[in-house]
Amino acid sequence: MKIKGGPDGGRLAAKKDNLRLRARIIQSIRNFFAFRDYLEIDTPNRIPAPAPEAHIDAFPSGEWFLHTSPELCMKRLLSSGYPRIFQICKCYRGAERGERHLPEFTLLEWYRADADYYGLMEECEDLLLHLARVLSGGASLLFRGERISLEKPWARMTIRDVFTRYSPVPLEDALVSGNFDEIMAFEIEPRLPKEKPTFLYDYPVSLGALARAGRSDHTVAERFELYLGGVELVNAFSELTDPDEQKRRFELEKKCRLLRGGVIYPDPVKFLECLPQMPESAGAALGLDRLVMIFCDAGRIDDVVAFTPEEL
Repeated sequence: MKIKGGPDGGRLAAKKDNLRLRARIIQSIRNFFAFRDYLEIDTPNRIPAPAPEAHIDAFPSGEWFLHTSPELCMKRLLSSGYPRIFQICKCYRGAERGERHLPEFTLLEWYRADADYYGLMEECEDLLLHLARVLSGGASLLFRGERISLEKPWARMTIRDVFTRYSPVPLEDALVSGNFDEIMAFEIEPRLPKEKPTFLYDYPVSLGALARAGRSDHTVAERFELYLGGVELVNAFSELTDPDEQKRRFELEKKCRLLRGGVIYPDPVKFLECLPQMPESAGAALGLDRLVMIFCDAGRIDDVVAFTPEEL
């Protein structure tokens, strides 16, 4: 196909192979979930009330907001008798721009009734192995000079384990000082294994606003994040279904938002009302742009989307 000239020609043409691979990845994801009897759904991008998470900022859209994730609407469907659902959609977050961040990005999100976060760890393994085999016929990929094996089992480490092993300060001190994210980014993430994907799990319960507390240890949340090639790719957890506890957690998040000068959102009343009907379940959110970046062995997220904000 002849590439037309003009101010966009060379820049957009350089992304052609990556965008073709992106399309194949999206189709393969749909096939994976359809085979497992998941229903693909489509929820609104504009909502009246986002979840009041302390460090995630929603863009206003009139008197409503652009969703930062489809989570609240998807959980209402889960509560209404949809046992397996997934969605690939655009999401929007303020103050998000960098080598791996865009203010408008694509998210894969899925929920499964009668599952917990361990079950979704296994599903993440199956999904990425499926993609590797469809795209290359193998069970590994090359990213930034490192060969990453996707063969099971993948590495699993608790947050307490990685703080003990890699952090200059104990976990409790990092939480009290507010330096948890900084230590994760600069001390821990660069030291995670590169030759295998790594699950970090059992986060402090204060860092899982919508996650169920551990059954045997109430100080941790049944939450994990998946790292692939040093890139944070998936955030997942067993769902909190207690409306009173969820309201309490939201109030704590609101106080944190107030302290940092963030917008205080209206309460997501309809979401809270559905929680008593929600089955035991688990959900995961996967950054699709980052996934494509890894499979393309691209240097920046800019290389795997058709347009960045700066190109519009």
